Amino acid sequence: MSDVISVRVKKELKKKAEELGINIREVVEKALEEAIKEKEKEELKDTAMKIKELMRDVSEDDWVRTVRESRDER
Repeated sequence: MSDVISVRVKKELKKKAEELGINIREVVEKALEEAIKEKEKEELKDTAMKIKELMRDVSEDDWVRTVRESRDER
């Protein structure tokens, strides 16, 4: 399923794209997909940094021990 969006672009850009046979829909769709991927990466990185900050006082040994205990409880 798809939605229709309306975007204003400079006349010169649209004309040149049409002259060159560029599929504007494909270009816009690809650019939007890339922007979404980039934003998701940034959000994931921010979340990882927050987790790292929250766990700064937890040693690796404590972390490993807790994970093992959790697995053993299952």
